[in-house]
Amino acid sequence: MKALKEYLSPIVFAIFELVVGILLMINPVNFTVGIITAAGVVMILYGIINVIKYFRLDAKTAAAGQTLAQGLCMMLLGAFCTMKSEWFIATFPVLTMIYGVVTLLAGVSKVQLTVDLLRQKNKKWFWGAISALVSIVCAIIILDSPFTTTTVLWMFTGISLVVEAVFDFITVIMSGRETAA
Repeated sequence: MKALKEYLSPIVFAIFELVVGILLMINPVNFTVGIITAAGVVMILYGIINVIKYFRLDAKTAAAGQTLAQGLCMMLLGAFCTMKSEWFIATFPVLTMIYGVVTLLAGVSKVQLTVDLLRQKNKKWFWGAISALVSIVCAIIILDSPFTTTTVLWMFTGISLVVEAVFDFITVIMSGRETAA
């Protein structure tokens, strides 16, 4: 049971990477519009909750918390996301660069995992190394952006997410087996 709790977070993250990667490969633009719109709806709901919360609090507590301003700002941001999702599509290259940086940082984190596995004398350490290498190489390719169109770039991003998810999952399974043995 302890092993399951320890490895649950990386497994859930790998499944998330896999699903997002597949959806990006199928239709990157519509997937992104859907995510942005869903995020906008969540922000609007969160904003409404804050506005209601503001009016339910006593005047002094409400004034100190700024929940009315926060709620209104969240509602505006949410409305922007739901009505102007094409703006985000136009900023795909910037979003991709941010994703590339996050992927590079995740690769560096996987280097730590690899070294940790080596120090623990885990015979399956190489899975962590492969996972780190895949992440770092994909990040470098994304950051270099040699793609002709944004759609191709997001297709590559989807593929890299799927590949990373597979290696992350294998790393978690293999390192868990070694620890249990």
